[in-house]
Amino acid sequence: MRLLLIRHGQTPGNVLGRLDTAHPGPGLTDLGLRQASAIPDALRYEPIDAIFVSTLLRTHLTAHPLATDRGLDVQIATGLHEIEAGSLEGLRDRASVRTYLETAVAWGTGNLDKRMPGAHDGHAFFRRFDADIALAAAGSEVAAVFSHGAAIRVWTAARAQNVPSTFAGENELDNTGVVELTGSPENGWTLLSWAGLPVGGMALVDLGAADPLGDPVPGA
Repeated sequence: MRLLLIRHGQTPGNVLGRLDTAHPGPGLTDLGLRQASAIPDALRYEPIDAIFVSTLLRTHLTAHPLATDRGLDVQIATGLHEIEAGSLEGLRDRASVRTYLETAVAWGTGNLDKRMPGAHDGHAFFRRFDADIALAAAGSEVAAVFSHGAAIRVWTAARAQNVPSTFAGENELDNTGVVELTGSPENGWTLLSWAGLPVGGMALVDLGAADPLGDPVPGA
């Protein structure tokens, strides 16, 4: 099957560079809504037969235009939410953001015992995310899965067999960027494409946003 991992549209936290992972989370900015509205046309020729979202509001809002366009129900998956920031939640200073990103990237390179301050380790993240990817793969040929910047980057780096484990730290994923994989939970996954920019192109990029969760990690 083919898996389209789509990062949600821009949120106020993305603009401010704030770690914002708690439930239910914020909605979308005006730009984020425009980014979401561009998805149906950008994916017009993709034969999507299932749409999954996380438990955070921003993925629901991002998926809504595509679901309406295709006449598909949105399925809520409890393990697709963002990597929890724990005691770093709500912070935006350089040291806190770097700690968050370095911990997440470490999971992508196999150091699953490393724990996010005040939250979970990598084992817990992959258990929940793998379970919902398996759910998406079980009932569809092409699934659009709306998730989050750090979560998509880390999971892809660890599970795609044709990229190095450092991939998550080295590649950006802007709001509504799309990561395409093929394969299955049983046989593994191959990365087909990594479109780090919004699906509508540079016209929907906010160059002034401080968003850290889609940027490469310096020195990763």
